Amino acid sequence: MKPIIRAENLSKQYHIGAGVRHTSLRDAVAESLRAPLQRLMNGKPAAQETIWALRDVSFSVTPGEVIGIIGRNGAGKSTLLKILSRITKPSGGWVSLSGRVGSLLEVGTGFHAELTGRENIFLNGAILGMSKREIDNKFDEIIAFAETEQFLDTPVKHYSSGMTVRLAFAVAAHLEPEILIIDEVLAVGDIAFQKKCLGKMNEVAKAGRTVLFVSHDLNAVNALCERSLLLHEGAIVLDGPTREVSAHYLDTTNKLYSPITWVDLPRENSAEIELRAATVRQRGENTTAIDCRHDFTISLVYENLKSLPGSRFFILVRNAKGDVVFGTSDYDVITPEATDRRPGTFRSEITVPANILKAGSYYATIGADIKNERVIFAENDAVQFEVYESGDDTLAERHRRVGVIAPLLKWETSEATAKPQS
Repeated sequence: MKPIIRAENLSKQYHIGAGVRHTSLRDAVAESLRAPLQRLMNGKPAAQETIWALRDVSFSVTPGEVIGIIGRNGAGKSTLLKILSRITKPSGGWVSLSGRVGSLLEVGTGFHAELTGRENIFLNGAILGMSKREIDNKFDEIIAFAETEQFLDTPVKHYSSGMTVRLAFAVAAHLEPEILIIDEVLAVGDIAFQKKCLGKMNEVAKAGRTVLFVSHDLNAVNALCERSLLLHEGAIVLDGPTREVSAHYLDTTNKLYSPITWVDLPRENSAEIELRAATVRQRGENTTAIDCRHDFTISLVYENLKSLPGSRFFILVRNAKGDVVFGTSDYDVITPEATDRRPGTFRSEITVPANILKAGSYYATIGADIKNERVIFAENDAVQFEVYESGDDTLAERHRRVGVIAPLLKWETSEATAKPQS
């Protein structure tokens, strides 16, 4: 089958500092003022530097494929989508697209702020090459999906970011482009709307249209995409089945991106207790990628500079929204080390059971206090880790439940042979 998208050696170079060409009047005026200002500040012109956001990226997509694109911030994902959407020209290589492209790359992409929601729907349809009759046929569906009917004749500049995203997604998904490109922008919407969008993208895929989906939500990527590309520093590291690509991404995160696994914390926290290091471990290795189906350990090394009987160490774990998911202290299980708090250097290992946390990002505050008296110190975001679901689609569904945790609880059901007494 002939590819609907084909990219060969795509590269994009950006210039940083001096020497960047400007095309707008505003930028030209700013450029003319730059040299006098630099002389006034006795500064030297900034040296021109370049970075490669993409380098020699090649891949092809057949009609009807749903492709996930994953990787950390700065990997080149958004640059790739901008080239595919014809927003940015590549510095090298070429790309061929066979069909209309609908893109949603950031809040309000393709919208004119001064035009109303109604006018922007027709503008976007015209850009896609649709006739007025085609747009009219889809108009009611778009409005119903976006839930913005009462603001239909209000200029988009007065919309909230959530309203803008709802309308932009509805337009991009319902005007039937052959290629639908969606960036992380869906994260702006609420949970109900995100689920609604994922459902719509499933419909689009089943209708045989091609979808490119960029997201940090690996559960959403796994649920929607059969194939994924992993980008790192502007290059494709892996191209294959989504579960293999996402597992590779998470399993090799530490090697690919060299995150800090042992944090040397400053020695000025307290004159009484000093936290020396903190890390997260799973299956015997330091990691920031936690498989929720297995136990993991938060490990602390700290020094008691003097005797502090009655003090306790505590950990508060928050999710990406800032909700406290759980708290614990070394008084949960009383030991002499916890109650005596004698001088010396100690290590504490805190085990978090499997099948408790939802997929997502977590941040741990580590501190010590004397109960009901005072906080000795508290180190915010001392450790950070990402939880993912390595199970099948049935298990992955639990991460969409309400609540801040997603436990797998034991249910025992048997036939009730006796009638309950009234």
